[in-house]
Amino acid sequence: MEDLTPRKQDLDPIEIASRDEIEALQFHRMKRSLKHAFENSPFYRKSFIAHDAHPEDLKSLADIAKFPFTTKQDLRDSYPFGMFAVPQSKLVRIHGSSGTTGKPTVVGYTAADIEVWSKLVARSIRAAGGRPGDILHNAYGYGLFTGGLGAHYGGEQLGCTVVPVSGGMTERQVTLITDFKPRIIMVTPSYMLSILDEFRRQGVDPRQSSLQVGIFGAEPWTNAMREEIEQAFDMHAVDIYGLSEVMGPGVAQECVETKDGLHIWEDHFYPEVIDPVTGEVLPDGQIGELVFTTLTKEGLPMVRYRTRDLTRLLPGTARTMRRMEKITGRSDDMIILRGVNVFPTQIEEQILKCAGLVPHFQIELTRSGRMDSMTVHAEASGTHASDDARAASARELAHHIKSVIGITARIEVHEPGGVVRSEGKAKRVVDNRPKG
Repeated sequence: MEDLTPRKQDLDPIEIASRDEIEALQFHRMKRSLKHAFENSPFYRKSFIAHDAHPEDLKSLADIAKFPFTTKQDLRDSYPFGMFAVPQSKLVRIHGSSGTTGKPTVVGYTAADIEVWSKLVARSIRAAGGRPGDILHNAYGYGLFTGGLGAHYGGEQLGCTVVPVSGGMTERQVTLITDFKPRIIMVTPSYMLSILDEFRRQGVDPRQSSLQVGIFGAEPWTNAMREEIEQAFDMHAVDIYGLSEVMGPGVAQECVETKDGLHIWEDHFYPEVIDPVTGEVLPDGQIGELVFTTLTKEGLPMVRYRTRDLTRLLPGTARTMRRMEKITGRSDDMIILRGVNVFPTQIEEQILKCAGLVPHFQIELTRSGRMDSMTVHAEASGTHASDDARAASARELAHHIKSVIGITARIEVHEPGGVVRSEGKAKRVVDNRPKG
């Protein structure tokens, strides 16, 4: 893999500004954003008053802790447009979640919001090693999901040639990568594994592809999976982070020269990490729930939005702005099994230790009487598909899970192709326990 470190003269000056300069800009923008939310969003005006908070109470960045949190439920309760801080006529685009667990969350963007978003995704692609003129294969889903259009506009902003493939039709993905020879791919990491399977099914060597940079986001993934993808494709695999409530992809980005966590674009987003139970703000370096306050959004400003993502804040390295560690899981996707906290990424790490398994898996939760049980559905590699080999892999994985995580799991190792594939975000947990 080639050295893709960007030249200093290509960076935005704020990326390498001093901490004092960054924090001064944050404070100025935070005061303005709180005032905008209070004066123009009926939701925030009511929320601030109910918590005896006023924009004038902000005397330092730390004073943001005086203001109330915002949650996903607040967006659902305000469906569809109750949280916006501009008239609907000022919005140029609306995105939303799938709404599979209730009403969707709806977010809106002014023209200025779209411009900022595009520039931040362009900054992210450049930090990942992308350059103007690169062909960018965009396999994020288009539509209400922010991934596809967010990556698309950012690629164009940087000066890339964007191929808007979207997700699905995996055979065609490989054909277009082979024929168009893109240098960059943007896609969920789980779907990249499906693309890898298709390369191998077609007898095409992924290491001979044109891909040099993979920018993966929308779901937690491990450093072990990074190594798997980098080795398979002889490419750089870097993490991008975002969520629609805060903006979309491009809130934070891993830099290709260090790959040591994601630098948060702190000129537009103020991060905190809190205790997910008490709400107490934790010092940098401690793991907790990530919270964001937007500093420049017009259409839908967010004040202390609880992401439910678990991470910790670290000092900057490749950029002055602080880093967030790779997401280890979400406080709302944590499995509590017989008193032990388990995240899907922990299971993934153990699967990647097993030579006979490929990193496609799904966790099934069931209950017999009062006892919860976990079954891990894993998949054998093509060279370990015999009954004896699959049984050996099942024993090995059960041992790793027991010794590292501390739980006993039932393992079912399926034949190659036996675990359902993802064409977007992977559904890692299927909860078949009785409700109530």
